[in-house]
Amino acid sequence: MAELAHQASDGLEELIHKVEAYNPQADFALIRRAYDFAAGRHAEQKRLSGEPFVNHPLAVATITAELKLDVASIVTALLHDVVEDTTTPLEEVRDQFGAEVAELVDGMTKVSKITFQSREEKQAENFRKMIIAMSHDIRVVLIKLADRLHNMRTLDSLSRERQAEISRETLEIYAPIAHRLGIYWLKSELEDNSFRYLNAPAYSTLKAFVAKTRKEREEYIRDVIAILSRRLEEGGVKAEVTGRPKHFYSIHSKMQEMGLSFDQIYDLVAFRIIVATVRECYEALGVVHANWKPVPGRFKDYIALPKANMYQSLHTTVIGPRGQRMEVQIRTTEMHRVAEEGIAAHWSYKKGGAGARDLRETERFAWLRRLIEWQQNLKDPQEFLSTVKDDLFPEEVFVFTPKGDVLNFPQGASVIDFAYRIHSQVGNHLSGARINGRMVPLRQRLRSGDTVEVITSERQTPGKDWANYCVTARAKSRIRQWLRAQQAERSLALGISLVDQELEPIKLNVAHLRAAKRFEPVLKEFSHKDADSLLAAVGYGLITPGQLLAKLLTPEELKAYRESKLPAPVPPPGKERSLRKTPGGAVVVSGVGDVLVRFARCCNPLPGEAITGFITRGRGVTVHLAGCPHALNTDPQRRVPVVWKDGEEAPRPIRLEVLCVDQPGLLAAMTKTIAAAGVNISTAEVKTRGNDGRALSLFEVSVTSARQLNNLMSSIGAIEGVMRVSRVGYQNGSRFHA
Repeated sequence: MAELAHQASDGLEELIHKVEAYNPQADFALIRRAYDFAAGRHAEQKRLSGEPFVNHPLAVATITAELKLDVASIVTALLHDVVEDTTTPLEEVRDQFGAEVAELVDGMTKVSKITFQSREEKQAENFRKMIIAMSHDIRVVLIKLADRLHNMRTLDSLSRERQAEISRETLEIYAPIAHRLGIYWLKSELEDNSFRYLNAPAYSTLKAFVAKTRKEREEYIRDVIAILSRRLEEGGVKAEVTGRPKHFYSIHSKMQEMGLSFDQIYDLVAFRIIVATVRECYEALGVVHANWKPVPGRFKDYIALPKANMYQSLHTTVIGPRGQRMEVQIRTTEMHRVAEEGIAAHWSYKKGGAGARDLRETERFAWLRRLIEWQQNLKDPQEFLSTVKDDLFPEEVFVFTPKGDVLNFPQGASVIDFAYRIHSQVGNHLSGARINGRMVPLRQRLRSGDTVEVITSERQTPGKDWANYCVTARAKSRIRQWLRAQQAERSLALGISLVDQELEPIKLNVAHLRAAKRFEPVLKEFSHKDADSLLAAVGYGLITPGQLLAKLLTPEELKAYRESKLPAPVPPPGKERSLRKTPGGAVVVSGVGDVLVRFARCCNPLPGEAITGFITRGRGVTVHLAGCPHALNTDPQRRVPVVWKDGEEAPRPIRLEVLCVDQPGLLAAMTKTIAAAGVNISTAEVKTRGNDGRALSLFEVSVTSARQLNNLMSSIGAIEGVMRVSRVGYQNGSRFHA
């Protein structure tokens, strides 16, 4: 017991020493008091390893000190488990240590309850909580990262299943957050520990290989450092040169990405040149490139174009001594501090030890603001979680606005992403773009150095395929929002039209029902918030007009409605004027304007043929042949009258089946006849029918009207040897003759 107490005392003194090294004015008495408070509350608790529980918060506080956080953060790290794991109320923490520490402890308690191995929906909601905590005080997540790091260092006591679960969420969530916060040493250790438990064989093999080549590698590092230092001194550049082995997970990822074996991995070492000024960074780069041949495409200037977390450095890969590739990073002392400490490098200390964030470079928090925006706008949990994971670790490209401002985007971003980054309305009305003065399609991918100018038009709106050509969460969510809004408007108009049509025989309409407040009492029953969303559900096909009216009408009205209700007839010829036209479509839907219309693939109706419409959930109205078996099997209440617009004859695909005698030259005669009719053949398939001397040919052709199709079928039928010509469709994978 005395030995454990002595170890704890040594650990506390180590913590005090670390804090004193960067914040001599810290309130060390408060830190000691927090430790004593935590030790007392956790006195009877032990970790699964058998060691005293208080060793964990002490270790977390020590890592927090390595991040150089303020006293409130150190105290919070010591107390972060007392509310969750003991009977200590938060109010007692507030009374003993102040409101700031209490708020941080409360934030840690909430974040600590997050688990990432549940269902996607729960996982997304838990991650939202973390983002909200981050938005209130970034220190909560910095302490949480320290907590997670110590947990990863001490996973051996857990079962293999728990080790894998914790490692997976660390690799997917916490390591990327550490990366975006710019704390690379912490990110690398989290990755290596996760790799160790998730892929133990690969980790052990790689570790053994690295150990086997250690002596040779250390000799190589010494030689390269000596050569680099000498060449830089000869070039008049005063610099500090270091070399470090790359981390296991980084090496493994490179092997996986490039399909390399251990023997093919040469650049296991990265060299770093630290200089005093930005000018000397570029001078040092010149010395490196003058002495060793650079590898094309492996130079990146993060000084002129910093990363999203404001990381700055020059990166280059050259063919170094012994013909081996070596990576060289060049940065100033200040850049190195930021690279090592990340967001914690921008913490300032006031007299008395109180800490506050240095917001001089608010760009460092831009990605955090994007996360907060996503958690507010992306309501679909799986979409939200996928978006966050994808965006936490992007390869970035940097482009210029016409005014010279630099914007960063993930690799693969397009002109559409750029437009939505400027403003949502710019994206919604994007009609064209110029890159470097040249007109480009909207799907054009951005490349670093491009100057992008967007062109807008009030008449332009997002297309359904736009989301396929963008990668940023902002663009995708705005496009989906717009499309959903448009679909909602169309569904509402269609729903009102369908209900009005049903009510017409009893001299009522939706306006009358609204005025009489008939909708409000049934909203809860249908799980809708207002009348518009309820009517839109009718247009969307989720609720039939009959189901809705059964709840809205009085018994007398309902009786009259049922007595007068007849199936809606197809409008007779000459009555089409009573129907509103659908702009840009070949079909008119009864009583509805601007509704999405699509043609059924099972029967492929043609202008001039009798047709019927069917409300398809989420896809507007689908048009079938009047006799199509699929249409006849649909819900009668979801059918709507449709007719062809005059003069609309666009080519449409039709399948023809020809039964004929199996004889040479007959296929050529049929294709010649089809071509002579001015009809294009998309596909042709011929099968013989065993020993009966017959052949079955299946053609897919493009025709503009029923008249043209009938003439074509007559011409094919007149060919000698043709026994039958029929048009075919498909229902549930089975062929039928239309």
